[in-house]
Amino acid sequence: MVDSTLVLCGGYSSPYSMKMRAVLRYRHIPHRWVLRNSKWDDLPTPPVPVIPVLAWPDGQGGYGDVMVDSSPQITRLEAEYKERSLIPNDLALAFIDFILEDFADEWITKMMYHYRWAYEADIEKAGQLLPLDQNLQLPEAMHTKAHDFIIERQIGRRAMVGSTDSNTHILENSYMNTLDILEQHFRSQDFLFGERPGRTDFALYGQLKPLLWQDPTPMAIAVERAPRVMNWVQRVDDLSWWEVNGDEGWTPMESCEETVIQLLQEAGRTYIPFIIANNEALQSGADELVCDINGSEYRQVPFKYQAKCLQWIREGYNGLSSVDQSRVQEYLDGSGCENLFK
Repeated sequence: MVDSTLVLCGGYSSPYSMKMRAVLRYRHIPHRWVLRNSKWDDLPTPPVPVIPVLAWPDGQGGYGDVMVDSSPQITRLEAEYKERSLIPNDLALAFIDFILEDFADEWITKMMYHYRWAYEADIEKAGQLLPLDQNLQLPEAMHTKAHDFIIERQIGRRAMVGSTDSNTHILENSYMNTLDILEQHFRSQDFLFGERPGRTDFALYGQLKPLLWQDPTPMAIAVERAPRVMNWVQRVDDLSWWEVNGDEGWTPMESCEETVIQLLQEAGRTYIPFIIANNEALQSGADELVCDINGSEYRQVPFKYQAKCLQWIREGYNGLSSVDQSRVQEYLDGSGCENLFK
């Protein structure tokens, strides 16, 4: 019998690894979880050295294909596995879900990186734990060396992702705004778009797990500010038990909770100005992007990957029917997200 079990290779402290493991669990897709660069990791080298790596068996004891990047991984899984889909039938709602997934993956991740590598208690905890993913029996001397190396490398990259002294209040205010919106949402709802999770639910889970359950500074904020969000993160870790009936369970876009609009507004005030300025900086050849976020000047080096994200969003919009484009425009009007298409 040919083994069709996928292999997901990642790390416990990786938000995208946790995102994809939760997706596979919820969708009942047979898979094996392996720690990247551990003694159990036998995957071939992926196109880009990032995690998680998702591998497809070739039926001969090896792997026929490997890929990285959680959003394209989800898209491929949707094409290959039909049950317990993450994509709403309503293509306009599916597009809103895609925008907010990108907000979580590319903006909330800045908050995650910032809190982990800006505060001493968080830095030390991460430095102690991260090396052990690869080897639980790591000798003490090597553990100390890895601890020091990881801390120096990650702190040195803070400015690259926007975690600077001048940007601190922007990222931390956005973190608290996001928690407040989600806390209000989960007072009446289990997921963002109805009675089943979409792409954004898993993207939020991936970034919020380290923020709310691993790193002490943002976790302390969440305990006081968003206990429901903390509990929700625990639930989404494994939704294999959640019952789904065919394609039912999605709320019509126009009937979604007001908190979904509020989350779009948070994205429109923060991530959308950033991603547009990033694209403009890359096009002009500038070595720094500058944009206004909530009345404050935000600066960081431009990233090519976020230009690809903007391209994917615009391609998704252009792929909608004229009717669904009009619905999306009306739904996004005034949120700031409509600026994506100007």
